[in-house]
Amino acid sequence: MLLPWWWELGDPCAWTGQGRGTRRMSPATTGTFLLTVYTIFSKVNSDRNVYPSAGVLFVHVLEREYFKGEFPPYPKPGEISNDPITFNTNLMGYPDRPGWLRYIQRTPYSDGVLYGSPTAENVGKPTIIEITAYNRRTFETARHNLIINIMSAEDFPLPYQAEFFIKNMNVEEMLASEVLGDFLGAVKNVWQPERLNAINITSALDRGGRVPLPINDMKEGVYVMVGADVPFSSCLREVENPQNQLRCSQEMEPVITCDKKFRTQFYIDWCKISLVDKTKQVSTYQEVIRGEGILPDGGEYKPPSDSLKSRDYYTDFLITLAVPSAVALVLFLILAYIMCCRREGVEKRNMQTPDIQLVHHSAIQKSTKELRDMSKNREIAWPLSTLPVFHPVTGEIIPPLHTDSYDSTNMPLMQTQQNLPHQTQIPQQQTTELSSLLLLLSGI
Repeated sequence: MLLPWWWELGDPCAWTGQGRGTRRMSPATTGTFLLTVYTIFSKVNSDRNVYPSAGVLFVHVLEREYFKGEFPPYPKPGEISNDPITFNTNLMGYPDRPGWLRYIQRTPYSDGVLYGSPTAENVGKPTIIEITAYNRRTFETARHNLIINIMSAEDFPLPYQAEFFIKNMNVEEMLASEVLGDFLGAVKNVWQPERLNAINITSALDRGGRVPLPINDMKEGVYVMVGADVPFSSCLREVENPQNQLRCSQEMEPVITCDKKFRTQFYIDWCKISLVDKTKQVSTYQEVIRGEGILPDGGEYKPPSDSLKSRDYYTDFLITLAVPSAVALVLFLILAYIMCCRREGVEKRNMQTPDIQLVHHSAIQKSTKELRDMSKNREIAWPLSTLPVFHPVTGEIIPPLHTDSYDSTNMPLMQTQQNLPHQTQIPQQQTTELSSLLLLLSGI
């Protein structure tokens, strides 16, 4: 089989995918030789160099197979290990990566991916990324350095840029070279540019999107920005016509004639497409006129030096605590004198009070005491005004309704005719005779 010769020599250019030649090897020794040289290469050359261009998408895959040879026990030729491996990436000397560089790894059993769009500010400055691999089974670690040498692009930036939102893709799926190549091929058929580059790829979650439900194989979605050197095609301009804008405002899919060229593999949300023409953009930079409300530039912050003189806080402590304590003590003594030493007593009060006032006060106290004693004894005789004195028919004096020993607590408030034991019923005959007598007297 034909293999690049850097597989034998352990050339760091293997990381860039740039081979310098090929040599022929026998199929019988291919597997053993590759695995042996692969392990030796990982131990000897821990630094890798890549050369991305500014303004062009950069993708670097952290392959688990490469780092497996870093963890003891080292696999023998023909052995296959599937240990969970995770990666941690950061800029050398800093806790995180540069702002333009992102990293993603879905599971410990999948490869990690570094991706982003280098900026023009870092052109010519080597960016060293520390890559630390963790074996989650043996807890071993391995560290390598990735040296990113950003090169200046010929036509940076490309004047015409379009950003597509692909709904049926995750970012790690879109970063695969074959998938990204298929998408750029479809865009090239629609746009027909001479130069077409992928500028950046961003997950929809980084733009405020929601995590999809784990049903029906739903995807997060990904934004892909591409740039070209020719104006936008008529198909891409169709999304700007009023009919499609109205349909987008009503949450309906616009009618795009070239959508069928993407539909076989990519579902594009045409309402979220963004077309940027940098040739028509006018610089909006305005010089800042310092005036009221704008502070002058004070330069960088300069912390105080270590040679500061020590300060004695004993005097401040005394002033802070002693003075309020003294004032509080004086106020306490004045209040104690008023409350305890200025009392006149009961005898002096009685001597200064008129006799008539003291008599009235004593009488009120005695009356109050009598009323309280009377309230304790409720068994008293009924008032005579509430009792009948004469019999209603005979006119005779009748004894009281109740004796002194009668329990008045069970007596009803109002008595009916049946409740009166001494009530005398007038016979019917006496009533008839009385009526006859009255008629006789009236006749005479």
